[in-house]
Amino acid sequence: MRLSRRRFAILLVSAAPLLLFATAASQQKRTPNKPYLVYVGTYTHKTESKGIYAYRFDPGVGKLIPFGVAAESEDPSFLVVHPSGRYLYAVNEIDHFGGQKSGAVSAFSIDPKTGKLTMLNQAATQGAGPCHISLDKTGKFALAANYDGGSIVVFPIRAGGSLAPASAFIQHSGSRVNKERQEGPHAHWIGTSPDNRLALAADLGLDEILVYRFNAAKGALTPNTPPFAKLNPGAGPRHLVFHPNGKFAYVLTEMGSSVTAFAYTASNGSLSLLQTVSTLSILRKDYAGPKEAAEIAVSPGGKFLYASNRAGIDTISAFSVDPAKGTLKLKDEYPTMGKTPRNFAIDPTGKFLLAANQESNNIVIFRIDSTTGALTPTGEIVEVPAPVCITFVAVR
Repeated sequence: MRLSRRRFAILLVSAAPLLLFATAASQQKRTPNKPYLVYVGTYTHKTESKGIYAYRFDPGVGKLIPFGVAAESEDPSFLVVHPSGRYLYAVNEIDHFGGQKSGAVSAFSIDPKTGKLTMLNQAATQGAGPCHISLDKTGKFALAANYDGGSIVVFPIRAGGSLAPASAFIQHSGSRVNKERQEGPHAHWIGTSPDNRLALAADLGLDEILVYRFNAAKGALTPNTPPFAKLNPGAGPRHLVFHPNGKFAYVLTEMGSSVTAFAYTASNGSLSLLQTVSTLSILRKDYAGPKEAAEIAVSPGGKFLYASNRAGIDTISAFSVDPAKGTLKLKDEYPTMGKTPRNFAIDPTGKFLLAANQESNNIVIFRIDSTTGALTPTGEIVEVPAPVCITFVAVR
């Protein structure tokens, strides 16, 4: 059937919104393949590292393109990026800063074109050896854990991204069964709850997850009721991650090489034990060597959980997550093709896992099977000295 020009024009105009919608939908589909900036925190002490390194990551093919040194800094081990994508914060895992026994937090602005970082300011953490940093959900406060000092600290973030003087500081106390590793408190991780009402801190030296009420207006911390959740004696909790649904929390224990699953009650901040499962497969049931689990992460969709094993094991363990119960089932272990996977990160698209092998000085990229959670090396290996932490920034 032939259409008159006038009728065709009317149909074209009426279809325009649909065409625009289709174009927008197509653009949205392409969004996951937009590039990201990647920053890598490192150890500079007794290594060739200069500080923080920058890369461009293409999630379409899973490739890292090096930009070089983004900022020279002393032992900038753990990193976190501001929700705006304009600022980056790093803990300087050192023992002396500003004439006191303290580590530091460094604030940087991000150049989205070059990846270069410009120092804004630094602040003393009031405790030695800070090893973890996070931001609250509003991006108005930075929270840091001092491993050697056994303490936690909160810094307000000014409008321009710099750090204001600390708004809270809490010193942990006590010891546990392992006289070498748990002679005192060792705060190893800190972060806020999904609703930002609470701050939780994993203390390796105390075998506890300490829970604090968090005042998101003032950056203040006060003990919660209940004030903590216990883990097995000598387990050594290292890092915690929440499931995307906010109903479950998973704690990686460094010394126990295990993951403990908790049901999380947001109304009162309580953690109820569900299960503890080893990060080591049945093939290692008689393994009696050192255990040093390091990092933990849940896939963006919440179907899988991953944990890394160091101490010569050098693998990443993959677990399936029961969506209703929150319990875990170990599926497999995957060699990281390097030595000492201190950290790994899942890219924002959920398609790739980047493993940071500290002692073999490389990052190895794996593709994640969306159905099984299996990891397959892509063949991409990037050299970087003593990598400790990987973080992504959307290119705007």
